Amino acid sequence: MKFMKLGSKPDAFQADHQNSLRYVSSELATDIVITVGDVKFYLHKFPLLAKSNRLHKLVSKANEDNCDEISLDDFPGGSKAFEICAKFCYGMTVTLNAYNVVAARCAAEYLEMNKDIDRGNLIFKIDVFLNSSIFRSWKDSIIVLQTTKSLLPWSEDLKIVGRCIDSIATKTSVDPENITWSYTYNRKLTEPTDKIVELPQEKIESVPKDWWVEDICELDIDLYKRIMITVKSKGRMDDVVIGEALKTYAVRWLPNSINALVSDAHAWRNKSLVETIICLLPCDIDNAVCSCSFLLKLLKVAILVEADEPLSELLMKSISLKLHEACAKDLLFPARSPQVTTYDVDLVQCLLSRYMSNEKEGVVKVNGESILAHRSLLNVGKLVDDYLREIAHDPNLGLSSFVGLSQSIPDFARPNHDSLYRAIDLYLEEHPTLTKAEKKKICGMIDVKKLTLDASMHAAQNERLPLRVVVQVLFFEQVRASAANARAFSYNRRDSSSHIPMNRDDEHGNHISQLKIKDKEFDNKNGKLNKKNSKNSRSGMQLLPSRSRRIFDKLWSVGKGQQGENRSSETSGSSNSPPTSVVVGDTKSCGSSLRHRRYSVS
Repeated sequence: MKFMKLGSKPDAFQADHQNSLRYVSSELATDIVITVGDVKFYLHKFPLLAKSNRLHKLVSKANEDNCDEISLDDFPGGSKAFEICAKFCYGMTVTLNAYNVVAARCAAEYLEMNKDIDRGNLIFKIDVFLNSSIFRSWKDSIIVLQTTKSLLPWSEDLKIVGRCIDSIATKTSVDPENITWSYTYNRKLTEPTDKIVELPQEKIESVPKDWWVEDICELDIDLYKRIMITVKSKGRMDDVVIGEALKTYAVRWLPNSINALVSDAHAWRNKSLVETIICLLPCDIDNAVCSCSFLLKLLKVAILVEADEPLSELLMKSISLKLHEACAKDLLFPARSPQVTTYDVDLVQCLLSRYMSNEKEGVVKVNGESILAHRSLLNVGKLVDDYLREIAHDPNLGLSSFVGLSQSIPDFARPNHDSLYRAIDLYLEEHPTLTKAEKKKICGMIDVKKLTLDASMHAAQNERLPLRVVVQVLFFEQVRASAANARAFSYNRRDSSSHIPMNRDDEHGNHISQLKIKDKEFDNKNGKLNKKNSKNSRSGMQLLPSRSRRIFDKLWSVGKGQQGENRSSETSGSSNSPPTSVVVGDTKSCGSSLRHRRYSVS
């Protein structure tokens, strides 16, 4: 820290035990009393009048009124700043630094201690100190700027605030290789370490481009805003660094709890803070500038503190361009009145609709380049299913909202339906009063062909699913198991008939062997299979629970007579529902008994 010493005489100021009275220890009696705030100064007229033009006029007026006491109301910097000026008038030693120089400069301006009354007066000396030391120092400029807050409007009128801001903004664009003044960075360099340095001259890690962002985080939002505006106006700072600076400041000052955000004591400050950060965001927000997670958190705060609607709209526009980067937790916005749900599903639906519109228009970009829909929509599909699982526990969530959100993405964005199935299962568990039609509607979104084996096994014994869905799962698993057995048989015949083994056949054989080993391990783990070499064993049916296997056995026996005639139609039918020629027509009479058996099994 830079400092400057003025005067050479020893400090002769003394105070009483209550610190409400100051006087100069001298053989000469004091002849003037100056009151600053709650402190009375007993001083001598001559040294004061030789340096202060204002005191000269005030003392002259007091003499005309036969009064020896002067009161200085609204004195900038208070009694401490006046004491610095008084000591300078007496020639006593005074030390100026970044913490008291602004107060001393404002006090000197108030007392009119300029060069008109004395060439080397206090104003002149402080200005030299500011120009030659303070404004050239990164650390001191920040400290001085912080002190100006309590000295307004004096510090503003004297251009100290503006000059500090310009000094700080200019230094942020200096080549990082030449940075030596960041006290945040210097603290990292001076941290004690237990490591033994073998090389006498170890290379210091290079300074990052955002070396300055933490240093200015201690400033109030209004001063911070002015610095960032100046930094952006110079046009030499990368938008990525500006985005990082805004994020660092938001993390530093925005509280984590909702109660703290909306509390009466801090609501106005938090609103001003989030509105300022949104205004400072770079105009062209691509993936490299601000993460979608950060923008979503800003939007959540903006909604809670009721920020201006145009600013919230600006955030939503930016988020809709990069929703594929988000995670489900970031989308859990608290619902607002008159909504009765826990989370604001309508807002997420709006963001998703905007994203889909942008994607169709080719506006969505990754790394600055337009991409194919398939790549980003796969991430969005996973995001939607994860979000559905988060909100499925809400008892007040309507079926139309759940279904509408699920169907807002194209089919190819959801290549796997396991996550969707889990979300639907959670919703059915939390909403047991759904009608048969409602259950059919929500379960109709599941494509059993896109369920993995584990999900199919779970669905086959899920009491909450309609019987039709269970039948679809069982049928498709049987078809898939039969196809797998046919492929394995074909490979085995090819291997046995080949006299000269080929590399590709070996690979297929090894692959089938591995599949068989995995099936055996899975069978042993669950303990639900029949003996391995049973004559009538069917690999697909072995993986099913006994209750579901009984249902499928009856369905299979009904359609068995038509296998020879309609084998091709069975294997090529739609997976969304079993062929009606096999199941629907012949099983209608036993449907009620099947359902009774299904629900009666404990």
